[in-house]
Amino acid sequence: MIATSTPVQTLSLADKVRADFPILTQKVHDRPLVYLDSAATSQKPQVVIDALSDYYQRYNSNVHRGVHTLSGLATDAYEAARQKVAKFVNAADEREIIYTRNATEAINLVAYSWGLGNLQAGDEVILTKMEHHSNLVPWQLVAQKTGAVLKFVDLSADENFDLAHYKSLLSAKTKLVSVVHVSNTLGSVTPVKEVIALAHAQGTKVLIDACQSAPHMPLDVQDMDCDWLVASGHKMCAPTGIGFLYGKLELMRSMQPFFGGGEMIADVFFDHSTYADLPHKFEAGTPSIGEAIALGAAIDYLTNIGMAEIHAYEQELSVYLYQQLAKIPQIRTYGPKSHRAALAAFTAGEVHPHDLSTMLDQSGIAIRAGHHCTQPLHRELKAQSTARASLYFYNTKAEIDQFIVALKESIDFFAEIFA
Repeated sequence: MIATSTPVQTLSLADKVRADFPILTQKVHDRPLVYLDSAATSQKPQVVIDALSDYYQRYNSNVHRGVHTLSGLATDAYEAARQKVAKFVNAADEREIIYTRNATEAINLVAYSWGLGNLQAGDEVILTKMEHHSNLVPWQLVAQKTGAVLKFVDLSADENFDLAHYKSLLSAKTKLVSVVHVSNTLGSVTPVKEVIALAHAQGTKVLIDACQSAPHMPLDVQDMDCDWLVASGHKMCAPTGIGFLYGKLELMRSMQPFFGGGEMIADVFFDHSTYADLPHKFEAGTPSIGEAIALGAAIDYLTNIGMAEIHAYEQELSVYLYQQLAKIPQIRTYGPKSHRAALAAFTAGEVHPHDLSTMLDQSGIAIRAGHHCTQPLHRELKAQSTARASLYFYNTKAEIDQFIVALKESIDFFAEIFA
């Protein structure tokens, strides 16, 4: 008798890591949780939770200011995490990494510290029509104070970054380009290397919002040659309340402090102060110490998996998600159909996205509904709001299948009501 072998099932990346995330084992409304809202915030692996807890249980102390043992331990761990962030984005110098509460604070830091000092009436700042409010409102405020003019890159026919229009906006008046790397609504990926090279040819500075790219793909700020890059820890397996700003060393040294207070000074007199070198110049007051240390743990976790592997797996998930959504006639997805991130903003005919989200929650499925902090983009798309399913490397195709089944059931339920 000839023996037949049983095909070996290859484990997906999600199958390998799901046990690391304790929250994913729970039930919601007596149904297994299917978490499809990672573009809003990611879940945290146990090693990150442990790192935060360990700081508070074993060596809670302020950094840089004490000579006792606990302060030394806290300072070492805090600065080791900075080194990990620098390596994660391939910064040339760890002093180019500034801890912030989140990416919003990082953008505001650049807007006020660099923007107020360098923008004048008639200068132009190029943004895109798909920017998150955090990369729009700060520049509106600075423009109001300086007289600078905001210009916006259009969407292309396939709801992507319109490179031709961007080129037409660049001029000698352009002093800053501040663009999203990956849209949190469209899932489109901006060709940042080309955007940056074209801007630099005009002598223009460039800021990249990497909130939706840093958690999902390899980043190399030296290869990009961006002047600044921002990201939020809570979207990349770290706690809330911690993010970072990358900025080129000499550029950051030329900027005035954003906040004043302790830690960011060299010497203080009654009538003036001198300031510390980077990174402390931009880190006034007691920082989010435990959160920064846990950010370092999150980066260790992601690095051990491999950002290239994470990106490849999520691309596979993205294709599958769009294939399944395309089978539902009532669904209208937004953004390019290919070469996109693993998230989908969509509408379902007359069914309000909030109603869809509420119904899906009854099946244990968490998605987002609203304008996703991109109100101007939604007006451009002629959509008051959208539903959004966003994936991370801990999601599975089986979860997508569960989502699609529940989505169809929800649409059919509302169709009966509207009939």
